[in-house]
Amino acid sequence: MKKLLLIFAVTLFSANLFAQEEADTSWKVTGDVSLMFSQSSFTNWAPGGDNNITLNGFFNFYAGYRKGKSKWENMLGLAYGQSKSGEQDYRKNEDKIDFQSIYGLKASNNWYYSANFNFKSQFAEGFDYHDDVDTLGPEKISNFLAPAFISLGLGGEYRPKDYMSFYISPATTRWIIVNDQDLADKGSFGVEKAKLDEDGNIIPGTGETSKFEFGAYFRFIFAKDIVKNVNLNTKLEMFSDYLEKPENIDINWDTQINMKVNSWLSAMFGFVLVYDDDTPIKDKDGKEGPRTQIKQLLSVGLSYNFKNR
Repeated sequence: MKKLLLIFAVTLFSANLFAQEEADTSWKVTGDVSLMFSQSSFTNWAPGGDNNITLNGFFNFYAGYRKGKSKWENMLGLAYGQSKSGEQDYRKNEDKIDFQSIYGLKASNNWYYSANFNFKSQFAEGFDYHDDVDTLGPEKISNFLAPAFISLGLGGEYRPKDYMSFYISPATTRWIIVNDQDLADKGSFGVEKAKLDEDGNIIPGTGETSKFEFGAYFRFIFAKDIVKNVNLNTKLEMFSDYLEKPENIDINWDTQINMKVNSWLSAMFGFVLVYDDDTPIKDKDGKEGPRTQIKQLLSVGLSYNFKNR
């Protein structure tokens, strides 16, 4: 938790310095950094309940350049958080690295020929805490760069408003990286799992650590103050792999609603929906297969916004 507070302080200080520097008038730079809290405590509470505390840090950054018929936009979203409930140790509940860069050349009116680059991953290990975790221990299910998704594509963008964008690419390459050999050997996130010996045992180190995909990509972005002091930021991404089961479309929908109380205090609601055919998930009955993943977060805390103009 101390590391999270230190990262928040350094980011806030750096952002403040950056916002004060003179910038090229062709550049637009905006961003925000937030440290959000939620907590509950019980003392002699008859109905019962576990004390819990959650601390999450968020950093969103935008840098856009426009000149003539050209535009270049860069968006970076970072998030990390931990929570503690009852006697349990701190456990990760938020972890995101999402960078996107789009270059566009105006074709006509609100249309652009565009090239899109995207990188997604996470900072730290993730674990599945089983019911019998005290006996078996937590099971590692993810790690830094495991997975990581790198995509590069060519297509067209329709930009009817500054706050709204539709992008479609019929030709996008995507690499799934699993830079953790233990997870790669299991075939996590769709990579080729490790080979087996004559006795049917896994041969360590033989699992593939990457997978190549080629397909169609669609992205919708909306970012705007919908009412005074309430900002809606949502991004929907869809990908179909031509090379394997193109009918199974991967979906990633990430939404944040930020509500400003004053210049420092804010509340946030976050909603993430993910469907990935390459990521099997066990249900409560132990059955494994691709499933719709949903994450929600509601918290209040400190925030700081900056911009170059």
